[in-house]
Amino acid sequence: MTDVTVPRAEDFDEIAALLALAFHGESDPDLREVERGVFEPERSLLVRDGGIAVAHAAAFTRDLTVPGASVPAAHVTMVSVAPTHRRRGLLSTLMRRQLREIRDTRREPVAVLWASEGRIYPRFGYGLAAQRYTLQCDTTELRLPEPASAASGLRLDRPAAHRAELARLYERLRADRPGWSSRDERWWAYLLADVKSLRGGATERRVLLHDGATGVDGYALYRTKEEWDRSGPRGEVRVDEVVAATPEAYLALWRLLFSLDLTRRLSCPAAVDEPLLWLVNEPRRLSAQLTDGLWVRVVDVPAALAARRYATDVDLVVEVTDELLPENSGRWRLVGGRSGAECVATTAPAQLACDVRALGELYLGGSGLAALAAAGRLRELVPGTVAAAAPAFTWHRAPAPMEVF
Repeated sequence: MTDVTVPRAEDFDEIAALLALAFHGESDPDLREVERGVFEPERSLLVRDGGIAVAHAAAFTRDLTVPGASVPAAHVTMVSVAPTHRRRGLLSTLMRRQLREIRDTRREPVAVLWASEGRIYPRFGYGLAAQRYTLQCDTTELRLPEPASAASGLRLDRPAAHRAELARLYERLRADRPGWSSRDERWWAYLLADVKSLRGGATERRVLLHDGATGVDGYALYRTKEEWDRSGPRGEVRVDEVVAATPEAYLALWRLLFSLDLTRRLSCPAAVDEPLLWLVNEPRRLSAQLTDGLWVRVVDVPAALAARRYATDVDLVVEVTDELLPENSGRWRLVGGRSGAECVATTAPAQLACDVRALGELYLGGSGLAALAAAGRLRELVPGTVAAAAPAFTWHRAPAPMEVF
């Protein structure tokens, strides 16, 4: 029963049914067709009991923006165990085999996921690499600055009609935003699909475009939900993502989203360094709630640490422990900066010591060495090392987990 197999494409409906059961959702035919378009059966692992699917894990093949670079990353997803088969070690079996295949077969230096519960994945070496805010605000209580010039260049349309424009802008800006994932044609089709069962009673998704001097330089994907009470309209604007190349485009998009007729509320995800936090006249009225976003697992320590860039020059020996992938355990010398990095095995004395989870927490620049040291997550073996090396692991942009996959 615990044999792990690689499913076929035609097994997708059964896997979707298992996921619906585990996550307490409906198995919607329209949603299944959309999800089928990005499903990679060759990257899935399935456990059956008596011919019935009881546990599953998968990954998507995408690139992840990290400080100063873009790296191949296994986007782990569709992880579930049937309620009848919990506490039998099935999740551990799947996670261990998946990590081994990511390293040995796919040669991806890192894996990344969104966690249904934060306590699940640290035992497999995943560290919280990027947090985000969720905003729930009353727009009648907030004001945005007036634009420097008369607002212009805003258009509303259906997103599918502008897929190519959205993709060009997103890909251009992705290089500067750790935490954003690559989106090929399949992924844009998936992200812009507007399955009715996922609308939560709101309208179809719309795109708000901002035209600059050279074309589209900003967009917002959103929907609205009608609501009234005895005092009048209380509609809600539900924003999925805002992407803008200039401050002017960013402000224009948000000013319209905050002022849609018959709406009084707005909700959206936001980066921890979201410019909106510094634009509104009363930031506390945004009711920002901090939550976890991306969890990163360093799968190949030297490859991963050499792939990203560092804000300042660093020359550091780290002793790493990794129970699941013992090849990562040992001492590694990291030498790098903004122009490149290398990481090699060494016998030199270590200056810091940590487990592989801590490396995942540091990887996108969203966690600090000093904070992890204060939490006892890494140990300073040579006094002064944390203070000297901490700036290198930061970045000028905070990681921005935006798209749940």
